[in-house]
Amino acid sequence: MDSKYESLFTPWKIGNVEIKNRIVMCPMGGTSLFGWFELGGCHFDKEAAKLFLERANNNVGLIIPGIAPLRDTFWGKWLWQNPKMFEELKEFMDEIHKTGAKLFVQLTAGMGRSWAITELVAPLHRNKFTRALVKPILDTSHELASPSPQPSRWAPDIICPEMTKEQIHEIIEAFAKTAKLCRDAGVDGVEVHAVHEGYLLDQFAIEFFNKRTDEYGGNFENRYRFAVEVVKAIKESCGNDFPVSLRYSVESKMKGFCEGAMPGEEYTEVGRNMEESEKAAKYLQDAGYDMLNADNGTYDSWYWAHPPMYMPQNCNLEDVAHIKKFVDIPVVCAGRMEPDVGAQAVRDGKIDGVGVARQFLTDPEWITKIIEDRIEEIKPCICCHAGCFNFSSSKGHANTQDLLDTMGLSRCALNPKTMQSKKYQIKPAKKAKKIAVIGGGIGGMEAAMVCAQRGHKVDLYEKSDKLGGVFIAAAAPSYKEKDRDLIAWYNREIKRYDAITIHMNTEVKDIASLGADEVIVATGSIANKIPVKGAEKAIEAVDFLLDNSLAGDKVVVVGGGLTGCEIAYELYLQGKKPVIVEMQDDLITTPGVALANTSYLRDFFKTNKVPVYLESRTTEIRDNGVTIMDKDGQTIDVEADTVILSVGYKPAPVAEKAKHVHVIGDANKVGNLRTVIWGAWDVAMKL
Repeated sequence: MDSKYESLFTPWKIGNVEIKNRIVMCPMGGTSLFGWFELGGCHFDKEAAKLFLERANNNVGLIIPGIAPLRDTFWGKWLWQNPKMFEELKEFMDEIHKTGAKLFVQLTAGMGRSWAITELVAPLHRNKFTRALVKPILDTSHELASPSPQPSRWAPDIICPEMTKEQIHEIIEAFAKTAKLCRDAGVDGVEVHAVHEGYLLDQFAIEFFNKRTDEYGGNFENRYRFAVEVVKAIKESCGNDFPVSLRYSVESKMKGFCEGAMPGEEYTEVGRNMEESEKAAKYLQDAGYDMLNADNGTYDSWYWAHPPMYMPQNCNLEDVAHIKKFVDIPVVCAGRMEPDVGAQAVRDGKIDGVGVARQFLTDPEWITKIIEDRIEEIKPCICCHAGCFNFSSSKGHANTQDLLDTMGLSRCALNPKTMQSKKYQIKPAKKAKKIAVIGGGIGGMEAAMVCAQRGHKVDLYEKSDKLGGVFIAAAAPSYKEKDRDLIAWYNREIKRYDAITIHMNTEVKDIASLGADEVIVATGSIANKIPVKGAEKAIEAVDFLLDNSLAGDKVVVVGGGLTGCEIAYELYLQGKKPVIVEMQDDLITTPGVALANTSYLRDFFKTNKVPVYLESRTTEIRDNGVTIMDKDGQTIDVEADTVILSVGYKPAPVAEKAKHVHVIGDANKVGNLRTVIWGAWDVAMKL
């Protein structure tokens, strides 16, 4: 192991509990050991247990599973009313402890206004009759209950009801009872969720959200009373030696409802600022909390707690390190933490533990690979949120993510086996076949490797001199270092397979000539054309991404989807002056792109005054600009040196589906990396 990582592998204590190393697997919604948002109600989740046991066997120090709602989302049963579940938990804890890892269960008071109400559920809540009708199954008023009446983060037209004192006391009692059952089951500690990320306890703590006039609102002590009474109740029930961690946001990074602050921006904090945080951290420690598991942000500035690739690496470290100066208990920092930077921060005494979450979904063995000096073998998380937390939203829409996706968080776009081990698994093929894969993009390489693992012989044909396909262009922007790392990982990984023969600079025109038993077509897509006068004067998005010198100083990007917005973002970072033209009423309206990612880009363009023309279409492209027409029929001339077209793609398969011909990825249906990789597995597992 490289010596720069050694400080990560030193022991430390949370209360009286010793943790063998400084790496904390942070909680992620969807990995609850008690199930998550499932119609069958709370139960011991064997899929999550399998996930954690595999990570425990790969040298993680402390595991904190995803939130366990104290009260079932469906049917409204309290966790402590299910003793069988805790009997299964005890057996599981015995297995965890054999690995040397420790585990804290994270318990949540709720989400309040941050509850990601879906497009399917929102209409049921808006109507008094349907709200009452579904209440025995899904009590939306309970899920949305907040410290004070206020707009939902996801559906601003829905006003969340004020939580009653009776409800507050029920939750405090449930924390104590559930924590006691966890302790008796051998759990090493619990984490309270959370004075963090704008969830319910955080909403009570933040004056901007809390307008109550009783003992749970008003002054500092009253606003933090809920969180204080929770830890005191747990300690009374479980004893002072039972550790209680607190998920904690140092600063809210908020400028207002649904408006976050950019890194480095000068702004007026409407949430918890650093001055209050210094006081709050000490106050919560003195109340009884044994650790702060910290980062920044709320759902209004979601990109701080769930950093996309646009956020700086280690984005919360400076603030978390600052707050550690005001407490005596251990402090963990999360947020795009890089192992070498985290190790240095531990060595310097700036933090006590390094919090990592999504990297565990992508590669369960990443810690083992560090220990064994196999850094290059670590499959990198690219911060896309496409599998783990793709709650999406745009103007006028609540969470547009499909309900089944909402109920299946913490999967991974890059690793289909994560939280889906029953559906995606490697089984030896009944008969070894000769398989041809046409296209050396991510989908083609993934399909080839799965086929090889199953015992097939694979010939991979790529018409260019590089493997990676269109993802090479997608990974080109300056802020996509992890995407480039992923391409490098694929290039190294695929060459480890003796069963795969790679044919570069080889264009396949006749699949019959390949002599294969099965053919997988992974030839991607081509850019759409728009019937606009002068369209030939514009350059395609891919061409710019591969050569950004093609763009002048003033650039109009036609198309405000994800690719168009990422191009505009890159142009701004280069010091150029982008303008976005989009036909929809908001940027990036496609479902499945996480709000953490889209809200960053929308806030960035707003903060930096990047011109955005919504509900507008391009009617002409000229040598010196474009003409656009808005929804009212008014035309506007926008000056530009360069026009970039980013208006979507269409499949470009070299062969159609047939008995032994399988079309995958964008060649089948244009999607994202998740659809490409999962689709590759769907086909390769059946051959």
